[in-house]
Amino acid sequence: MSHRPLLALATVLLVAASCQRAPQPVRLQGTAQGTYYTIAYYDSQGRDLGNSVKSFLDDFDCTASLWVESSLLRRVNSNTTDTVNHLFADLFQKSDNIRRYTHGAFDCRVGRLVQAWGFSFRQSEEPNPATLDSLLRSAHGSVWLDTTANHDILLRKDDPATELDFNAIAQGYSVDLLARQFDSLGVENYLIDIGGEVIAKGRKPSGEAWTVGIERPAPTADSPQELETAIRLEDASVVTSGNYRKYYERDGIRYSHTIDPATGQPVQHSLLSVSVVSREAWYADAMATAFMVMGMEQSLQFIHDHPENSDIQAVFFIYDDHGEYCTFATPAFQQLIKE
Repeated sequence: MSHRPLLALATVLLVAASCQRAPQPVRLQGTAQGTYYTIAYYDSQGRDLGNSVKSFLDDFDCTASLWVESSLLRRVNSNTTDTVNHLFADLFQKSDNIRRYTHGAFDCRVGRLVQAWGFSFRQSEEPNPATLDSLLRSAHGSVWLDTTANHDILLRKDDPATELDFNAIAQGYSVDLLARQFDSLGVENYLIDIGGEVIAKGRKPSGEAWTVGIERPAPTADSPQELETAIRLEDASVVTSGNYRKYYERDGIRYSHTIDPATGQPVQHSLLSVSVVSREAWYADAMATAFMVMGMEQSLQFIHDHPENSDIQAVFFIYDDHGEYCTFATPAFQQLIKE
């Protein structure tokens, strides 16, 4: 997967109870999906789940990563196969549902557009108008799932040039799947962070909720990380999407890695980043990307217009009309902020 901004800094604070030392967390770390992962968990059996975590993440990359040449996603995009597994099918179905829900602000069919702007595994030049028009047509081609009499799942495309990119949902999705593995093993208190996509379950032995830091949008890609705020997270996920770490500049113009599926071009508005809290990481991941496409005002209107989405909470980092940096958090998000 392509690198995402380092957006969530998970901190584990251990507190002594009476004269006894509090249980120590098991910590795991490594690389996957083109980024880092860090995990902390409390297990009454003291098991080291490092090998199973790494095996799971490697298998996941073999299905959904654009950075693994032999991955199923790369083979589907190159039309060398149209048979997909259940994981791939679920990723696509969730992506397509969010596309409809957000009226196209989120769309996994932007694979060739992302590549054309130089934000994928292929290096490319800025597309000219004629090329962009062709890429837009392929990005709007019909894609659907089909099932054979033998129960094989097929991904159908009416335009062979259409390529999928799960980058805006896959990391969150993998966090959810990994959380389910921990649940199935009886691990009830953990924090999983894959490239800034974070899910927290239960609490620390002290009774405190997990604390997750939200990064202040940096002025340049190489600027050091600076903490903007910290939130308490319990049985929920938080995902941040932003344009301040992954971009390039040409002729004085900064091109964001967030592509608007409607125009085929990088978004250009005052929204620097958005952090979304929701029960499932895949959903927070997808909605954070959709909000980056919409911009803050449209995103807030979307939240207002969808009261059925009551568990979603968000904080927006923007430049206002006077060029001043400021934040705006929904009321539910404000309640999570740790004083």
